[in-house]
Amino acid sequence: MHRVRRAAVTALGFWGDYEANATLGRALQDEDRTVRMLAEQSIRRVWTRDGSEKERRLLRRHHSPQRGQRFQAAVRRATDLIQRTASFAEAWNQRAIAHFSLMEYDEAIHDCAQALEINPYHFAAAAGNGQAYLERGDRVAALESFRRALRLNPDLEAVRVQVARLVRLIGET
Repeated sequence: MHRVRRAAVTALGFWGDYEANATLGRALQDEDRTVRMLAEQSIRRVWTRDGSEKERRLLRRHHSPQRGQRFQAAVRRATDLIQRTASFAEAWNQRAIAHFSLMEYDEAIHDCAQALEINPYHFAAAAGNGQAYLERGDRVAALESFRRALRLNPDLEAVRVQVARLVRLIGET
């Protein structure tokens, strides 16, 4: 049975469109660690396949300014894409990353929240939200966001470490 689930998750990663998002999101909770790892890789691919071909092309172009540390350009490009289609969760997430890199934490939090509103399985946006709240010094909101990320994807070890650290700092059990 594990082989069947592994094959299905892998196939969705290669050929699935955004309609596979919920199925892959649930697979992040699978009992088989390999299925979970494959689901994480696959869902990230599916997220970049949302929208039209033109929108996907714009998203691919959006990634390159971030690699070159040109975050203002990344914000502008993501904003253009969001204006074309506000329902493209990955565009919101990519703009959040650029805002975070510019230390614009309130904007990053807003964009992560938008990504999560559109795509409730977007564990990367939940983790990004946690990081932005942490930078703002709001440990309680950061902890809540990190916990949400872990509920979506329990294999996020760096997030698990942040949760344990924040629980110690806040004194919560």
